[in-house]
Amino acid sequence: MRGIQIAQLSAFVAVAENSSFTRAAKQLGISTPTLSLAIRRLEEQFGVRLLNRTTRSVALTEAGEQLLGQLNPVLAGVDNAIEAVKAFRDKPAGTLRLTVHPVAAVVMVAPLVGRFSAEYPELRLDIAVDFEQKDIVGNRFDAGIQRGDQIAQDMIAIPIGGRFSLNAVASPEYLKRTRPPSTPDDLRDHNCVGYCLANGVEHRWKFRALDERIEVPIQGSLSVNDPHLALRAALDSVGIVLLPEEWVSPYLSEGRLVRLLPDWSASLTDFVLYYSSRRHVPAKLRTFADFLRRECKRPAHVDTSPMKLPVSLP
Repeated sequence: MRGIQIAQLSAFVAVAENSSFTRAAKQLGISTPTLSLAIRRLEEQFGVRLLNRTTRSVALTEAGEQLLGQLNPVLAGVDNAIEAVKAFRDKPAGTLRLTVHPVAAVVMVAPLVGRFSAEYPELRLDIAVDFEQKDIVGNRFDAGIQRGDQIAQDMIAIPIGGRFSLNAVASPEYLKRTRPPSTPDDLRDHNCVGYCLANGVEHRWKFRALDERIEVPIQGSLSVNDPHLALRAALDSVGIVLLPEEWVSPYLSEGRLVRLLPDWSASLTDFVLYYSSRRHVPAKLRTFADFLRRECKRPAHVDTSPMKLPVSLP
């Protein structure tokens, strides 16, 4: 009976419970003739009479009683299922899967996770940290946070700020072995830790000072795609690294790292939250987007203590 519609069964239940076509039609918001036609077609599909009706009353047949008894729990389950789906539209709940750029993960997302979880306890965050912009549909992510210049044109992108200053830094021990760079071009003669987005990509660091722009190809004995490894390499005096100011500032204040090229600055492109469609955006994603836009306007304290690693490997 795959051809029988839920609407027809619901109409039958309404007539049975009201013992009246007129009252049932009013409850369903349809005309009495339309309701009568729906019941007649349902009976034709079953091949049995479900209701006995006269001009004065409506009563269930034995087959109708059997059907009503079986339908009530089924339709109750359908109603519950519909309400559960509506909850995803109206209420931020469930799991929100995100793919996040490592810089944004540490500097933007990490300081806000506790606050977000406290405000929305029924919403679970599942965060995968990755440099590359993932196919969020194919990999079943709800959204991603990436550099604005990396987003595909068919994605919806919401700016959330996050233009971070980058500092070129090295350890005092490294600088004892070589002459510190005085211009970005001097980096060509230094052991620089390549911090890359993908294998095989040439490392080029970009700097600016007033109206001057310079892009320097760097080289060195180590190339990584993890910021923690790049920071560890700098602390272990491997070479010079270029990392967000928030990550290196504790080590600068402790004297474990030294900032280089203070007259030059580098910055990352603004980050965006991106997702696949404007239609039927889930409540959980709308809630997270609104939260990010609101909270990222506030200065965030970045706790870098998890990255405070020993100076030397054990």
